[in-house]
Amino acid sequence: MKHLLSIEALTGGEIDQLVALAIQMKAARGAHEAKPLAGQCWGLIFSKSSTRTRVSFEVGIRELGGDVMFLSSNDIQLGRGEPIKDTARVMGRMLGGAVIRTFAQSDVVQFAEFSGIPTINALTDDEHPCQILADLQTIKEKLGDYAGRKVCFVGDGACNVARSWIWAAARCGFELTIAAPENFQPDDALMQAIGNAKVRVTADIEDAARGADALYTDVWVSMGKEDEAAFRIAQLATYQINRALVELAAPGALVMHCLPAYREKEITEDVFEEHARTIFDEAENRLHAQKAVLRMLSEG
Repeated sequence: MKHLLSIEALTGGEIDQLVALAIQMKAARGAHEAKPLAGQCWGLIFSKSSTRTRVSFEVGIRELGGDVMFLSSNDIQLGRGEPIKDTARVMGRMLGGAVIRTFAQSDVVQFAEFSGIPTINALTDDEHPCQILADLQTIKEKLGDYAGRKVCFVGDGACNVARSWIWAAARCGFELTIAAPENFQPDDALMQAIGNAKVRVTADIEDAARGADALYTDVWVSMGKEDEAAFRIAQLATYQINRALVELAAPGALVMHCLPAYREKEITEDVFEEHARTIFDEAENRLHAQKAVLRMLSEG
């Protein structure tokens, strides 16, 4: 594996390997014998704000022996219009690898192409692969495996997290149901691209949640969508994880959220707090899943 650009670009075997390695590295935290990033400096190039992604990558790179520098778009010439391919060709001569959090998926792809160094998608408008790897790790730890399980995604089914979930289901073969109003459902081109994967899309939230092993939600107003906030909140108001929805899911079902969470919007306060252990285990797993990615990239 040379880069992590998307879940779409991974095979099911690679996803399984990354999740297994993340669990292994979590158990060995603080006692890693190998330091695969020793002598390397990695760049975190972020055009979008971040809490969990920035902290987990900075800690993870250092725990694997590397050094790291954080570069916002305001710190470098990208913020003044330099083409991504020129930035990539310079940084490729200086850095050991790059972690990029930005808007356009094409920027991450171009950076990987022109830099020649390992490149990680830390979130774009198209996908959020690191989040989904951590989510799959969480499901495997708590339910034994994601194979054969039913995941229900509630909310904006056309967002980057939902798209990565769709590709994960296509690659790994588990069942995924997207519960979203019609104008927030994944586009036809994506659904055609995944072929006969076990992915179902419906506007019926109760039907989607019935028997689910994991209920999952994300913010209704993603970064860059702030101008649409009032419209989105009105459209998605009934697509909320609440106590009634949890009762429709399978006994012992997980409630998951990639954070930050806006209580009484996509999830109620009481349900969030009752499932906080799972949600914050999921957040911690960002560190371990990303360390697994870093290690695999270091091995080529």
